[in-house]
Amino acid sequence: MKNEQVIAVIGCGRIAQNAHFPAFSHIEGLRVKYACDIIEEKAKKMKEQYAFVEQVITDYHVALNDPEVQAVYVLTPNYAHYTVTMDALRAGKHVFCEKPVTVNYALSCEMAQEAEKQGKILNIGVCNRYHKSVEMLEQMNREGRFGKLYHIYCSFRSFRSIPGLGGPFTTKAQSGGGVLIDWGIHFFDLILYILGDAKIQNLTCDAYSEMAKDMKSYRYNSMWAEDTADVEHGTNDVDDFITGYIRTDRASISFNGAWAQNIKQNEMFIDFLGDQGGARLIYGKRFEFYDGKTLETFAPEYDIPDMYLQESIAFLESVRTGVKNRSNIERVLESAKLLDALYASAAKRRELEVR
Repeated sequence: MKNEQVIAVIGCGRIAQNAHFPAFSHIEGLRVKYACDIIEEKAKKMKEQYAFVEQVITDYHVALNDPEVQAVYVLTPNYAHYTVTMDALRAGKHVFCEKPVTVNYALSCEMAQEAEKQGKILNIGVCNRYHKSVEMLEQMNREGRFGKLYHIYCSFRSFRSIPGLGGPFTTKAQSGGGVLIDWGIHFFDLILYILGDAKIQNLTCDAYSEMAKDMKSYRYNSMWAEDTADVEHGTNDVDDFITGYIRTDRASISFNGAWAQNIKQNEMFIDFLGDQGGARLIYGKRFEFYDGKTLETFAPEYDIPDMYLQESIAFLESVRTGVKNRSNIERVLESAKLLDALYASAAKRRELEVR
């Protein structure tokens, strides 16, 4: 097939099963030559479910050594992003790596440098940049609809919903952090994007891990990834609540985030405050725009395509053309820098300048 593209998927867990493989099924001319997972049953499940999956492997180097494979999707746990991505780039493959880039900013920069050295596309799974609501708000800001967009407030808070308590999600050595690196990266990345690739100047942050200090007695409202939980023998050394303030070269940002709080509300929204207008985005859904001149509320109706499908289409187009797009690692490094700086501020309990 003239427009055929051949990929390998490394890591067949939740994000692969729930987002990426369903998206692949809508992309014409895409061959998934390998589904790889160290737990073979996960990869086999993908082959059973999707006819376009050709082979199941447990060693990703098999795919990297196959000259027919043009690109790989790195959908592993956070701690493995760096090693697998670097191996893939050095093997001459283009890479789509899920968010976060990896567990810290220094390693993220190494990944960007390796992609540049090898002349390969390295995109990061900042899927919200392809959400229709985010695209519209970014365009509205460029067009001056907000006037001066001076402050953003974001809330990513939930009622007692720590994921997989005691397992990889709450083990810093594997995840790199808690609610900030899991949820916060999505919120902050889309904010920086809407602001026009804003640069961080200084910030302050406090992080807490209070809700499940005694894992065995923790009671929860919901727990995704519960099959990975290990309250008997596992670890919980990550943040379950985060709060702080960020100054950028475009606007200031204040935030509160909680995997678990003793407030029985899920508050997942972002407020954009401008001197001519403002907007509230309900995360993952729609927004309302408030016109400061007419005092009218504008609630546009629009289709919301699958953002995972859109980001894969964009990645594969970049692989085809060599043109970097909005989720290329070069445009996502500021988000990675921000995560590191927020955690550093929380550890030092003081405001930090960011360079």
